[in-house]
Amino acid sequence: MTNILITMAIAAGIVLLLGPIMIPLLHKLKFGQSIREEGPKSHQKKSGTPTMGGLFLISAIIIATVIKAPMTTEIILALFILIGHFILGFLDDYIKVVKKRNLGLKTRQKLLGQIIIALVTMIIATQMLNIRTTLWLPFASNELDLGILYYPLVLFVIVGASNAVNLTDGLDGLASGNMAIAASCYVVVCMLTSHMDLALFCAATVGACVGFLRFNFHPAKIFMGDTGSLALGGAFAAVGILTHTEILLAIIGFIFVCEALSVIIQVISFQTTGKRVFKMSPIHHHFELSGWKETKVVFVFWLVGLICGVIGLSIM
Repeated sequence: MTNILITMAIAAGIVLLLGPIMIPLLHKLKFGQSIREEGPKSHQKKSGTPTMGGLFLISAIIIATVIKAPMTTEIILALFILIGHFILGFLDDYIKVVKKRNLGLKTRQKLLGQIIIALVTMIIATQMLNIRTTLWLPFASNELDLGILYYPLVLFVIVGASNAVNLTDGLDGLASGNMAIAASCYVVVCMLTSHMDLALFCAATVGACVGFLRFNFHPAKIFMGDTGSLALGGAFAAVGILTHTEILLAIIGFIFVCEALSVIIQVISFQTTGKRVFKMSPIHHHFELSGWKETKVVFVFWLVGLICGVIGLSIM
């Protein structure tokens, strides 16, 4: 437990140390956030706020993990998934912010990168870590053997989790706060399943996210950008796969699931009926346009995330 607290402190300390250095630098480089015209009008004042804060957020997770965690195959794979998504997110942000192309990486380019990460994960997880191709089911005495279908599941978890956290990063402190809660729960899950090395990886994630809130909570001085959100989603997927608790991932990360589903529902509804289910998606914008203050949406979503985390741990 001491190592876990120390790892959190190291990650938080790195973020708190780098923040005052990186924020003015990113501002000077004009790495400012572009706000969508169709987004909530209240967000227009955020235009120009430095983005790509994931540069020091994710760096803190990597450094703290390398310092405190043993370099087991599990940790190396978790870092590979984290860094792989970090690179994808950085390229996406770089194209949007520096090259001034609003859409960043094309969807197929981003998906190709995620598929490559998933394929490497599958090979290492099943061949080197001997992870079974079974699915843990809550309240069931036996696991469900998926056989070859386990591989599409890994792909779905990695692509789904990384994009879901990315979609959640739309309000000040929303993604970083909910990720801190979810990663805290997975510290406990890792300890219960005897994955102490991964518990340190999760602890580093908690510390970095809590430290980042110092600069990211309303009114945000910096945004994490895709550089941070895609990587955090990848880290979340990594611990779910490596602890073999893929279903628990959806329960603890219920907020992320809701954010992704709201976009899917909105797109399907509009394309098939011409009508929108929500005032705007992802769903946090729906509540904003319904009259909720941004901070209220964030606090309520944090509370729901905490409740879902407790439910997930009680199932364990």
